[in-house]
Amino acid sequence: MKRSLLLAGTFSLIIAGAAAAAAGGANGPPARSALVVTASNTASNQLLVYSPTGALLKVIPTGGQGGVGGNAGGIAQNHDRLAVVNFGSNTVSVFSKDAASGSLKLESLVPVSAGPVSVALDERHLYVLTGKSVESHPIDQKAGVSPRADGAAALLVADGSAAQVGILPGQLILSEKSNAIEAVGLNGAGAVGGRAVATRNIPANVDTPFGLVTRGNDAFVTIAHANEIGLVRNNTVTAVTSSGTQASPCWLALDGNFLFSANSPSHSVSRFVVSPQGLVQTAAVAATFNGSPTDITFAKVGNAGGLAAVVDANGTVSHLSIFRVDAAGNLGLQGLATINTPTTNGVAVVKFG
Repeated sequence: MKRSLLLAGTFSLIIAGAAAAAAGGANGPPARSALVVTASNTASNQLLVYSPTGALLKVIPTGGQGGVGGNAGGIAQNHDRLAVVNFGSNTVSVFSKDAASGSLKLESLVPVSAGPVSVALDERHLYVLTGKSVESHPIDQKAGVSPRADGAAALLVADGSAAQVGILPGQLILSEKSNAIEAVGLNGAGAVGGRAVATRNIPANVDTPFGLVTRGNDAFVTIAHANEIGLVRNNTVTAVTSSGTQASPCWLALDGNFLFSANSPSHSVSRFVVSPQGLVQTAAVAATFNGSPTDITFAKVGNAGGLAAVVDANGTVSHLSIFRVDAAGNLGLQGLATINTPTTNGVAVVKFG
C-alpha cells in the first residue's frame, strides 16, 4: 500500500512523498520510539525529521550552510546528542535528544578548522573529519560539546578527498578517496593525540576507499572502484571481499551478523554475513533504488529486527527509503520520501528511551 504526502507553504524547499506499507505490526516501533533524519545539505542547511513510515514530521534549521559531497557519516549520534555537518560554514550542528517528548532540539554550533565532511560521536568526544585533518571536541554532559578542539592531526593525503571517520578502541579510522586508509591514535581522555598512520597490507589494487563501519576492534572499509570491501583489524587489512555483480560498494551499515553495502552506480544494496575471517555475500541485490545511494544506516528498533534507511539521489531529487529488517536480514520497504533537492546528505535512525 502506498500513499503520497505533498508539502507546500512554508516548506517550499521540500516536496516530500511517502510510500508506506503497514506501520510494522506488533514489531513496529511506537510513534516516539524512533525517528529517521537526514539533512537537506543546501545553502541554508536543514535537518529533515521523518517517521519510520516516511512522513515528514519536522524541519529544523541547522544554523549552517551545506555543500558537502562524496562522503558518509555526515550525521552521527550518541545516546544524548546528534551531530550534523555544515560544510559551507565550517561548523557542526549539535542537537540534543529529549526522550520525554521524542524530539530533537538544536543545542549548539561548534566551529571547526575547515569544512566538515564526516562526524563521529561517543560519550566523551565529537570527532570531526575535514578535507585536511581530523579534530576532537570534548563533551561535558551538562555544558555540551566544547567549541574548542582538544586535539587534531593532519591527514596523510589531505587533498580534500576525505570520506569518513569511525571510532575504534584507542584510535580513529579514516578514509581518503585518494587511496588512503589510516588510523589516528587517541589519548587516555579520548582526544586526538597522535599522527595519522597508514593501514598496513592495503591491497595493491586499492582504488578509492570510501565508506566504513566499525564494531569492537574491527572496521569494514569499502574500496569502491576496486569493487571490494576490506576488513581492517589492528590497523591491518586482514581480508578483502568482492562485491560480485554490484559495482562500487560505497557506504556500509551493520546489523548483528549482517553487513549491508550501498552500491552507488548499481543503485542497490547488497547483504553480507560477517564472520571472524571477513564477509560472505548472501544477497547481491537486497534492495534497489531510483538513484545512487549516498549513505546507509541501521538501528535495532522494536521487538525483532530493526530499521535501515538509505538516502539516494538521481540528479534532480533525493529519496529517503526506510526498511524494516527482519531476523534473516531481509529488507522490507515501509517508508519512502521524495525530497526536491539532489543534495541530501547523511542519515540516522534516532532512538529514544
